Amino acid sequence: MYDIILKNIGLVEGGRADILIKSGKITKILPPNSPPAEQGREIIDCRHFTAVPGFVNMHTHAAMSLMRGVGEDMLFHDWMQKIWRIEEHLNEEFVYWGTKVACLEMIKSGTTTFNDHYWFPRYGRKAGVEEGLRTISSFVIINKANEKEDMADRELCLRFYEESKSWSELSKFSMAFHAPYSVSEDKMIWAAEFAQKHNLALHIHLSETQKEVNDCKAQHGGLSPVEYLDRIGVLGPWLIAAHTLWLSEKDIELLGKHKVCCVHNINSNLKISSGYHFQYKELSEAGCSVCIGTDGCASSNNLDMLEATKTTALLQKAWRFDPSACPLDDLLDMATVNGAKALGLASGRIEEGWNADLMLVDTNNLHFLSPGSFAANFIYSAHSDCIDSLICDGKFLMRNRKVEGEQEILENAAKVISQIKLD
Repeated sequence: MYDIILKNIGLVEGGRADILIKSGKITKILPPNSPPAEQGREIIDCRHFTAVPGFVNMHTHAAMSLMRGVGEDMLFHDWMQKIWRIEEHLNEEFVYWGTKVACLEMIKSGTTTFNDHYWFPRYGRKAGVEEGLRTISSFVIINKANEKEDMADRELCLRFYEESKSWSELSKFSMAFHAPYSVSEDKMIWAAEFAQKHNLALHIHLSETQKEVNDCKAQHGGLSPVEYLDRIGVLGPWLIAAHTLWLSEKDIELLGKHKVCCVHNINSNLKISSGYHFQYKELSEAGCSVCIGTDGCASSNNLDMLEATKTTALLQKAWRFDPSACPLDDLLDMATVNGAKALGLASGRIEEGWNADLMLVDTNNLHFLSPGSFAANFIYSAHSDCIDSLICDGKFLMRNRKVEGEQEILENAAKVISQIKLD
């Protein structure tokens, strides 16, 4: 028996189909209104819906959902110092409920997988899995006060990795360090070697600001951050590099050669004035997988991947003076399947055998009346409130815009915020 049968549902590329879901997978895709070989526990009339792969948010700091607006109108490095002062006082409860709030927002805006880069990862992962999302939990390395604390950090990382071997398929462990300017060379090398040894992704910030690049060149004999990481062996197909905004032709060549996954975080970059000349075309042609992320809410202020996807396209077209830059098919891939592949997940496609991670978009509204393609109307016209329902791993996380336990999350998060100094 199938778990869910989506009858007569629209497809992004056009046409309609019946989508049959069982044991977390898209088992069959049949012509619309076909008589199934098996019955379904739940059969849904989807004549007003279109199935879209769930978004894959490739770079976020989920618990920062409780830090919206704490650093407005500040330059990046001033903002960063303020965030670090706040984070000195964070605890497990803050991260748990902050991640719950982030999951609530991501569910309501169509995200089924998020690649998290934050502190107290055990609690962030717990929150994500409880809300039913695919949760990639990074153990983040950063320089500590002394060698004893550094060693304790490595031991804690190893214990967390060993725990991850018993996790369900809904979550994965990844390595991470903060950035080349905040982590010593030996720790970056250790993190990269740990990731390679255990076949893990390595999630970092890279070349986010011009100052970062200039400082690195001054410190490392003229090497850019990308060239420096290449020299010490950090670059590779395991690397998920957030931002990659300030790049030379040599940097792009190196990133492509090593098949690095580059994550564009346009709203965050714009808001903190880090820059906007993200070189999507050049990175893609060099061989990089290019994805979209939101960053954390202390900088981007929301986790809406649909908004981030639209802004990505608009800025690519604007600064290149080329309306054909970043076409629709590329955009959807950047927001879905490219990230899933980088994380080793069979998600991001509505195809038989792939994970049943998808959103049901309500097309019975004014944004979808025009003769334009579904993708154009979805990305450029609609807002995320057109997403009626969300399925992850073959289970409904949202129906009719309702998420179970929403009020409890908001109430507990409000209590946590009141206990933390955020100014």
